[in-house]
Amino acid sequence: MNSREQILSKIKTIPREKRSLPEIPAFSLEGDLIKLFTQSIQANKGEIVGEGELADIIAQNNFNKILSLAAPFEEFSNTDLPADPHQLKGLDLAIVEGQFGVAENGAIWLADENMGLRALPFITEHLVIVLEKKSLLANMHEAYKKIGLTHSGFGLFIAGPSKTADIEQSLVIGAHGAKSLRVVLV
Repeated sequence: MNSREQILSKIKTIPREKRSLPEIPAFSLEGDLIKLFTQSIQANKGEIVGEGELADIIAQNNFNKILSLAAPFEEFSNTDLPADPHQLKGLDLAIVEGQFGVAENGAIWLADENMGLRALPFITEHLVIVLEKKSLLANMHEAYKKIGLTHSGFGLFIAGPSKTADIEQSLVIGAHGAKSLRVVLV
């Protein structure tokens, strides 16, 4: 037996106490979830827009290449979802549906089935997420409980436009993803 094996053998003989996991308290968030979610999105440099405003936003920004995977807004789509994510190059606007939003931080859960391609929320210049008001949750504890351990595949939380900063704290919006995030609450 070499010295490594001797050390590991001695470690294995040390008696260990069995301890249960700590109880997680029920965290709550006081107030109107829609108002709190809106404040969080705005703090993250995102924007809440009404259903009727979307057409005006598209016209004002001269978005040329638009892909909508959100049923209520398919009329705005002028391109089809390609098989190859490289063909998303030059996509001005993507409109997708979010599964739920989190009021405490403005995070919105997007799962594989609503993105079409995993690259979509990152490759588009601007992103619109359609979210049902009734799907808002108070905090991340509720969010992870909703996702559960059964979710397989790809999913992510998006809480605003892409942001990065260097050591000098120079903030750059849109360097690694969408330059803007708009959320339509329905």
